[in-house]
Amino acid sequence: MEASLRNRFETLVAAGDQTDLARGASMIARIAYPDLDDAPVLRQLDELAELVRPLVPRSLSGQERVGRLMEYLFQDAGFRGDRDDFYDARNSFINDVLARRKGIPISLATVAIEVGRRVDIPLEGVGFPGHFLVRASCDDGPRFLDPFHGGLPITQDDLVWRLRTLAQQSKHKAPDFLTVPAEFLDPVGVLNMLARMLRNLSRLYVRRRDDTHALGAVDLLLVLTPDSAADIRLRGMLYEALDCQAAAAADLRRYVALAPEAEDAPIILERAAKLADDTPTLH
Repeated sequence: MEASLRNRFETLVAAGDQTDLARGASMIARIAYPDLDDAPVLRQLDELAELVRPLVPRSLSGQERVGRLMEYLFQDAGFRGDRDDFYDARNSFINDVLARRKGIPISLATVAIEVGRRVDIPLEGVGFPGHFLVRASCDDGPRFLDPFHGGLPITQDDLVWRLRTLAQQSKHKAPDFLTVPAEFLDPVGVLNMLARMLRNLSRLYVRRRDDTHALGAVDLLLVLTPDSAADIRLRGMLYEALDCQAAAAADLRRYVALAPEAEDAPIILERAAKLADDTPTLH
């Protein structure tokens, strides 16, 4: 990937969870749109906020303000979950989401959070298993909203049902949830959201065997997860597929160093040695 994109991303996320979410999402979109400019993205969010502001006066309760924000975004403005082609990469890029009014849970949550921030309605992302949510602090306590399904509130019973469904679909033994574990409803910071976006993209591109774009996504992801053995292994494999043998060998060796007990460690170490042997030597 373009080295300067990684460098710019590193600089942006150095602010930690004070990182501007919209700018981070826009930078991620440069994986597919290298010449993308932040300005139009930020301007569209500003324009949405200007249209929302008269609808959410401070005289309303917090719950009413949140409800009106969701109603505007997911009814009046037409944002919706893409049920027809969930795995369309455009659903992960904020510029496309703003233009097409379609997305996946986390990209729609990003729009809601950013518009909410501009009209002083604080919203937070929630990394609920399998389906990203939005959390609003209302007068009667936290309220959870589903941006993929119209920004509608979700009850505890709904959340328990979702967990049970995920557990039934899992290939591994999973608990029969009676309640939602508190940690599943904890808000996540900006860096966690950006990492989840990038992991979604890397999986999507790997599934499509688009090695170049998959490498772009996982390389940015490793800015946020520099010691993730699985992400380093994936990048090494992608480098190998793209005939970047020296880089592949370095990543695969590092994977083994980070996960020496991994079942595939001996095979990966042998693979790294072969790649290193096959790397041309300059004279």
